[in-house]
Amino acid sequence: MNNIAPRKEFTARYFVESSVASEKIAQVISGEQSSGTFLSLPGETDELKERSRARIASIKPLAPGLQPTLPSAYVGRHPHGGVFHRAEIEIAFPVANVGANLSSMLATIAGNLYELGEVTGLRLLDLDLAPEYAAQFAGPAFGIPGTRRLAGVHGRPLIGTIIKPSIGLTPAQTAELVDSLCAAGIDFIKDDELIADPPYAPFDERLRAVMPVLQRHTDRLGRMPMYAINISGSVDEMLRRHDAVLAAGGSCVMVSINWVGFSAVEHLRRHSQLPIHGHRNGWGAFTRHGGLGFSFQAYQKLWRLAGVDHLHCNGIRSKFWEPDDSVIASAKACLAPWAGLQPLMPVFSSGQWAGLAPDLYGALGAVDLMHLAGGGIIGHPDGIAAGVASMREGWEAAVAGVSLEHYADAHPALQRALVHFANL
Repeated sequence: MNNIAPRKEFTARYFVESSVASEKIAQVISGEQSSGTFLSLPGETDELKERSRARIASIKPLAPGLQPTLPSAYVGRHPHGGVFHRAEIEIAFPVANVGANLSSMLATIAGNLYELGEVTGLRLLDLDLAPEYAAQFAGPAFGIPGTRRLAGVHGRPLIGTIIKPSIGLTPAQTAELVDSLCAAGIDFIKDDELIADPPYAPFDERLRAVMPVLQRHTDRLGRMPMYAINISGSVDEMLRRHDAVLAAGGSCVMVSINWVGFSAVEHLRRHSQLPIHGHRNGWGAFTRHGGLGFSFQAYQKLWRLAGVDHLHCNGIRSKFWEPDDSVIASAKACLAPWAGLQPLMPVFSSGQWAGLAPDLYGALGAVDLMHLAGGGIIGHPDGIAAGVASMREGWEAAVAGVSLEHYADAHPALQRALVHFANL
């Protein structure tokens, strides 16, 4: 009688294109990313394979191609039938191969399999972990409820903006803009990803200039507008900057997650007493080509494991390349329950303004989000206060199911926005 408990696994699903049959490349990937290699080794015993080798959970064939999506010198050296086989494959990896180590997980699910010579297209589509395994990772500490509590905003989106111009402002000029935004009743402000600690506006000086402004408006508003100040840097720098924000009474920190890295964010999360605003700048390099990289579905799960609380997902009808249905799917992925971890608050930005609220609400069906408008607030023809008011009014109309045009009859800020931004 076999009393050995079944091994615990997690799964990753991929789109794969290859010069060899899909069944063969699935075997190659499962071996390469676990206990196997390109030839049999004496140490790879049956017992070791049973314990450590990944297994093929499923293969879903797709229509083949006649040209490779990506070049491969290996394919050029090895004759093949001129057909490039495509499939969605799911690989089950032993939890014991990785443990609670996000770097090892990335090396396992997104490592050398991208380098395999037979592979001419590969994309990580999804990731699934059992709740008891996911619980071993940091995970979001604040998520949506904690963010709402700290921001003092409930039952509607957080309306926010980005410090503009993105770079070039002195600490005093930044504080002056923050003062105007807070006077207008803004919910959320963030630094641009381009500014962290430049010589003309060092982090510490910006923090010293901005925090008294936020505190003064807190006394007036009864809530502190949340300011996600950019603390991106080395691990030691981020920890020190987090502590400075916390000591000054701040309520959020921001990091450029792709560039500081998973381990740095996870370390920050275990130290942090503030929500982590995850800016995904550079994301296009990971996803823009459909035959390579990551889907956002998998990407947000990895950052959820690392412990970010907010995650950017672009904006509808934005200045960027991404179609609206992809943006909405990304936001829904952030909000969806997964593996017992808190959902992430999706952040919409880029070319946003009040007139987009009904379409955004209609597609998402939720108000647990941040809607950030730079020019849509700061560039409103009647000033910043009217810009903030127009965004709120756009959402009020959307949630009430009232047309913007009708709602604007009694709301001049929205009326002016509809005229001024209509051709964006």
